[in-house]
Amino acid sequence: MIVSRFGLIGFLALTACSPAPTPAPEATKGEALACVSPPPVSAKDAKSYMLWIPGGPTRIGSEKFHPEEAPIRVVEVKGFWIDQREVTNAEFAAFVAATGYVTTAEREPKGSALFFSPTNVSNMSDIGQWWRIDPEANWRAPYGKGSSTKGMEAMPVVHVTFDDAMAYAQWRGRDLPSEAEWERAARGGLPNAEYAWGDDPKPGGKAMTNHWQGIFPIADTGDDGAKGIAPGACYPANGYGLYDMTGNVWELTKDTWPAGDPSAPPGAHVQKGGSFLCADNFCLRYRPAARQAGDPTLGSSHTGFRTVWRGAAPG
Repeated sequence: MIVSRFGLIGFLALTACSPAPTPAPEATKGEALACVSPPPVSAKDAKSYMLWIPGGPTRIGSEKFHPEEAPIRVVEVKGFWIDQREVTNAEFAAFVAATGYVTTAEREPKGSALFFSPTNVSNMSDIGQWWRIDPEANWRAPYGKGSSTKGMEAMPVVHVTFDDAMAYAQWRGRDLPSEAEWERAARGGLPNAEYAWGDDPKPGGKAMTNHWQGIFPIADTGDDGAKGIAPGACYPANGYGLYDMTGNVWELTKDTWPAGDPSAPPGAHVQKGGSFLCADNFCLRYRPAARQAGDPTLGSSHTGFRTVWRGAAPG
């Protein structure tokens, strides 16, 4: 495991699914991506480019994969609106331009977490050789010094903490989803399926989300059409019409992580859905039930978010 800048055990131990430094997006020889254009950043309506998720009893969790996902429980969720896709760099830039907001990674002490190639692949427990808190990494410079989001406007904003995500959501007159809301939305009307699209991880051989292919941590083959982060809405939407609810980037929720877990940093919030770093042979967390504890003081190159609006149902 790595230690955060305050000496706390970081959330990254749960998500070490890739060698690094986190690569900039690149073309691959895998499936060609057909991405849906992002929404305009000037939309003012409270529920612009959001979809309605009907309420009802909701199955949360799984007992087939990781212990933190158990037990399976059923909770009642009221209907709500949720972003069709993850908040993009362009949308976050509009928020910063309008408000002057400074993210956690841009304040003192500065920085955010990046991956670096492991030097000893035989020691899979040494997370410290895969991660580094880069003082130059933030949402504007997602790969550290000299990088920028130019040409990445349609990609999910990353290197954001819970406070950053909440500030954006409140600016839009919205909120972050609860874990139950998020998981109901991610399941897309398939309450008992292991994946957002069903029980087959790759139906008909087709990649349904952006995650790590190949043997971790040797190489990502990019068979799904992407190495590293992908623009939003490049993979099939789920049954509710939502894109990238699993894979691509972990998504922050409003719920706090249960107290008393020694592996979680104090004040942690639940993150959901896995990311482009998740490999079948190591973490397999690109599923609705997947969850982890997010360090409230530290962002990463594979953590983003989407927002919800708890207004009236469509007329």
